[in-house]
Amino acid sequence: MALDEGSLLTLYESTAARLHRYVARRVGADTAQDVVSEAFLALWEQRAGQVVEQDTLRAWLYGVATNLLRRHVRSEDRKLRAWSREHAARTDVADVGDRAGDAADAEALAGPLTRWLADLRREERDVLLLTAWADLAPGEIAVALDVPVATVRTRLHRARARLRTRLADHLTDSDPGDDDA
Repeated sequence: MALDEGSLLTLYESTAARLHRYVARRVGADTAQDVVSEAFLALWEQRAGQVVEQDTLRAWLYGVATNLLRRHVRSEDRKLRAWSREHAARTDVADVGDRAGDAADAEALAGPLTRWLADLRREERDVLLLTAWADLAPGEIAVALDVPVATVRTRLHRARARLRTRLADHLTDSDPGDDDA
């Protein structure tokens, strides 16, 4: 299909809300609207009149949005670290017996998880969040980020492995041990 005003409008109607949710999770709703608008503008300026597949356009649009988000990386890192500090300050597990249950609770992991996300390499975080929050497949992420699919899979594997290790360490550190002996 050739990208004309009608096909751009159709793409906008089918993708904008989902793209906005993905971007808003990373930089907040106010900035997200600007990023989504800029992404569609870039799509129009760079692809107008070209013959492209709908799925390729969607992936390319997420790639543009992700590149625009990179402008906000420092802000995103500061935000994740602030959430981590805020959560750590308000999470106080008074009863040691409840620690294991609280660690399994997503709310209890919100602070550490945001810190762990902030600690990931930017490339790994982008791939992980495009998978988890935008629900893109590795092939779509490869198009979005203009990298080989194997690179996407490697970055995703490394990000997940790092998060699993951090979670295991966190749970081990949180384990009160067996003091009955």
